[in-house]
Formats: sequence, structure tokens, C-alpha cells
Amino acid sequence: MTTPDISKLQLVQDSVEGGSSVSDAASIEKIRRLLKTKNDTSRFVGLALLQSVLDNSPELQSDKGVIVSLWEAISPKFLGRLLSTGSQPSSGHKDSKDMLDLAVAIIHTFTILLPDEARKDARLLGHMPRLAKAILHSSKETTPVIIKTLLTLVSVPGGPKRFAELEFDEWAPLIEIAPEHSYILHMFAYAWQNGTVDLEEEQAKDAMRAKIDKGIQSFVSSFIGTDGTSLLSFIANIIVYVDESFLPQNPQWLGSIIKFIRTLSTNKPIAASRSAYTNCAAALLPLYPRDTARLLFSDEKDSPKPITYLFVNLILIDIRATLPSLLGKLNDPEYPRISERITSALDILTAFISQLIAWTEELEESPESAQLPMSPEHLMKLSESISETILIVIEYLRDRWDASIAGAQGLHPEARAGDAHTSSGSHKTLAWDAKDASADTDAFMLAAIRAIGLWVRDNECDPVRKQCAGLMDMFIELYQSSSLSLSQPHNLDFRLPVIVALSGVLQTPRGVEAFHSHNGWAIISKDILKILEECTKSASVQETDLLRGSYIATFLETIVEDEGSTREDWMDVITVAAGFDYSTKKNIKNTKQLDFRQQALSLIYTILEYTTSGEKKRYAHSIKALDGAMREFSKHRRNYRQLGK
Repeated sequence: MTTPDISKLQLVQDSVEGGSSVSDAASIEKIRRLLKTKNDTSRFVGLALLQSVLDNSPELQSDKGVIVSLWEAISPKFLGRLLSTGSQPSSGHKDSKDMLDLAVAIIHTFTILLPDEARKDARLLGHMPRLAKAILHSSKETTPVIIKTLLTLVSVPGGPKRFAELEFDEWAPLIEIAPEHSYILHMFAYAWQNGTVDLEEEQAKDAMRAKIDKGIQSFVSSFIGTDGTSLLSFIANIIVYVDESFLPQNPQWLGSIIKFIRTLSTNKPIAASRSAYTNCAAALLPLYPRDTARLLFSDEKDSPKPITYLFVNLILIDIRATLPSLLGKLNDPEYPRISERITSALDILTAFISQLIAWTEELEESPESAQLPMSPEHLMKLSESISETILIVIEYLRDRWDASIAGAQGLHPEARAGDAHTSSGSHKTLAWDAKDASADTDAFMLAAIRAIGLWVRDNECDPVRKQCAGLMDMFIELYQSSSLSLSQPHNLDFRLPVIVALSGVLQTPRGVEAFHSHNGWAIISKDILKILEECTKSASVQETDLLRGSYIATFLETIVEDEGSTREDWMDVITVAAGFDYSTKKNIKNTKQLDFRQQALSLIYTILEYTTSGEKKRYAHSIKALDGAMREFSKHRRNYRQLGK
């Protein structure tokens, strides 16, 4: 490349400062001619003059036609050479800094001024690699300009894909300075989410996955020595929004991220830090459940303080401290952020309860070899704290559901018809529910019921179970609405969490009474019959449906046994089940499906076992139709007898 004569820049500056009318058509044409020459010095002067004109001519900035024509007059190869030469101080060009600064300024200006259609052109997006590499040698003033330029380019159509396609060596300079420039994290997250959607070939996917894995590891290295708040937020975002197929299966960086989480949580975190480590931990747990739980909920033997205990305790404190005031913030702009954090906290609580159950089972099976992750004293304190927290969550759900369905203290939502006009604006007189989303589309509700369900199922704490029985109307309504509207966008599936909760609640007389008073049998039994019918028609049924069906069969059978007799409306199960074809068993190879089938037949058997002789006569045809299935089931029950007689 011919070295441009930088001294001519002074002539440009003198011309502008002298007040010459460079914005008229003749001056624009002169700039265009300079840009189109083959002489590098003339091109350089043209760029410098153009930059001055654009900076000082608001009218020209709004003339999209002229802007496009000027951009097309600039040689992309020449701009590229300026970026490359300016990024190599050792090349011998004493004015390399000026070359880099001018090239970056020109590209940045046109990323702003060009119309949308022109910004997605390869002439502009093609500068991404050199801009990224230029970060290493740019000045403190130019570095933010490069970052802003790349952010703009990544946001235009085709930008995410082009950025995602960069080589790792071209990402590396940006990753290195990410701790000082947090917008770089947003850039990568957006590009990884939106720039990988068109990749279909497995080889291309594997290459992208490996590159993203290496990128995350480099980010972790760059953030060593910081508190990691922005890094943890970044990790949480990419796990939630980037296609799972592009995330590594066994990342080497997981341990480092968990260390960031544990360290940050125990060092008096501010609000942003609390959200970061909570959301990150909650995002990692379902993606890498075993490794994340092991690293997050266990301390090293020589650990000076019980970090696991402190971490879980902080999560519980956050939930208890936030919920009392959360209902009043449903329509506040900050609600989504707060709700996201508490939803994540509840997901962490659910994971810890699962881990606690596993530790308890291990202790019961092998008391001598079992190793608890913390002292019995700390485990006892956490158990008490969890029960206290669950009670507060139950209380909040009661209020939240009342606000959603009936309004405070039973008043109808139409009572909120009027506006209150104040100096700060107009607002509804009562905040019954979130104006933009109902309770059954709120992820917080799902996370809360999931945590409650697991705790009341496996923890024999009658006060909590009795309190939870007060949510029976909500459980049944959410279950029914989930069954009817899963095809609707934004709808959540509450069925399995509700069934898990009922497994614990129905172990109390109050829970059984509430279940019957809210027509629970009819609604829940309808679901198990639907699953059973699917099993008789197909050899492939979703495992979540089979698991839910198994829970239903177990607690409905318990209800029948505790009742000691069969209610008339329960016989609907016999009538419907009699119409299924059970001959497809030989085609079923899925053991879970076979197990569910046996559990469903066990429920039917128990209902018939407690049926009076008069009822058996009335339902003789249905019982006869089930006789073959019952005979099959009898192989597993020694006390089988002809129930139809």
C-alpha cells in the first residue's frame, strides 16, 4: 500500500475552519472524485474531507441519496487496507494511528447514516473482521467507537450471522477487553442467538459449538480478578436464548462459573450481582443438572466456611424478603426483572430440595458410607428455613390467585373500572392483577408450584401440607386450563407440578376434602384415562405424560382405599376404561409405558374392589369388558377374584 501523505490533512482542516462552503454540490462532487482516484493519498484526503463534511453538515446527513452515493464511491479495499495497516504499528507507518482512527470514524459514521437496506450490504458487514482485530491497537478514544460500530453492524440483517462466522482469533481481541466494555457481552449473546439459526449441517453445528465453547472459556479467563457480575448475566442469557445444540455438553468452564457464583453470593452482593448469580445458577441447573448440583451444593473438605449453607440460605432470604411486596409491583416496570430473579431462586430451591431428598435416601440406604455435604446442624436449619419459605410462597400464591380471579377480598375485577388522576399521572384504583399477563402465563407461578410440590410430597410436615390444601382451587383450575390450552402461545404446563403437589397434599384429610369439593376427581381422572387410551393406541407415549399418569394412579388409589368404598361418580373411570382396546400390549416395548399401564389397571382394580354388589350389577357390561385386562393384571395380584360377580 502506498503511504498516504498525512500532512495534507492540515489543508483539509484549514479549508473547513476557513468557512469554505464544502456542503454544496460542487464540493460533494470533488470529494467523490478524490475517493474514486487510484492514488492512496488522494483517497485519504477525500476520506478526511468527507468526515469533516459529514460531522458539520446536518442537512447532508439526512440526504440518504447523497449518503449512499458517497459510500459507494469509497473503495472497500482501501478502507480495509487502512484498518489493517493501522492495526500493525510495527509495519513502519508512522501515521498508522491516524489511518486507523480515520477508517474507524468513516465506517462508524456510515453505519449510522446509511439507510437500512444499504447497511446490510457486504461492503459494510465485510469490515467486521478487521474492526475486531483493530481493537488490540486502537487508542482509548477509538476503542469505544469500534465497539459501537460493531454493535450497530451486529444488529442489522445479516450482521449476527456475519459476526458468528468470524474466526475465533477475530473474536479474541473483543473477548480480552470485555471486562471493561460490557456491551461486548451483549454483542456476542445477540450474535450467538440470531446468527446460528440457519446452520443445518452437523459439521457446521459442531464447529460452531466448539467455537462458542472456546469463546466462553476465554470470557471466563478474561473476567478472572473481577466479581463476575456481568459475566454471570451473560452466561445466563446465552443458556436461555441460544439454541441448546450450540452449547457444549461437558464444558470445562462450568467449575469456574460455579466458583464465580459461590464467591459473589457470599460477598455482600448488590442487587445487580444478586440477580446475576441467581439467574445464572438457575439457568445452569437444567442444562447440566448433575454436575451443576454437585458443584453448587457441596463444599470442599478444607473449606473455611460452609459456602453451600450460606448460598442456599441467601436464596431463601431473598425469596422471603421479596414476596411480601411483590404483589403490589405486578404492574410496575421493574416487575419482570424482580420476578425473573425470584423465579430463578425458586428453581434453585427446587434443585436443592431434590438434592436433599437424594442425600436422605443415600443416608437411609448406607448410613455408614453416606457423606453429607454439610453438617447435620446446618441441614436442620435449612430444612426449617425451607418450610418457613414455602409457607410464605403459599401465602403469596393465595393472594396472587385471588387477585387474578376475584380481586382483593372477593370483589369483582370490574370494581377497578375507574382511574385515579394524580399529579404523577393516572392509574387504576386497585391493582388486581398484571395488566399484560395473567397468573397462568407467569413463569413465577410455575416455579413456585414446582418448589412447593416437591417439598410437600417428600417432607412429612403436616402444617405445610394443610396450608397447601388451601390452594386446591388454584391447583385444579391451573390443571384444567393447562389441559385445554397447551396449544396456545405463551401457555405453561402446570399439570406435572400440580400432580406432584397433590401427592403430598392428599396425604392429609383437609387436602382430600378440598380435592373433592373442587371436583378434583373428575378433572384428574379424565387425564389419566386420556393417557391410558393413548397407551392402548400407540407404542410411544411421552415420558412426562407417563410420569404424570403414574402419580395420578397412585394417589387416586390411595383415596379409594382410605375412603373404604367407591363413590358413584368414581365409576365413570370404569365406564370409560371399558371402551379401550388393551390388546396392543404385545407391541409395547417401553417399560415405563408398561409400568404405567399396570398402575392404571391397579387403580381400576381397587375401584372395583371397593364397589358394592349392587353397583357391580349396574356396571356389569363395563366390568365384563374389562375382565380380560383384569385377568392380565391378576398375574401381579395374588388376591385376585372375579370382581364382576
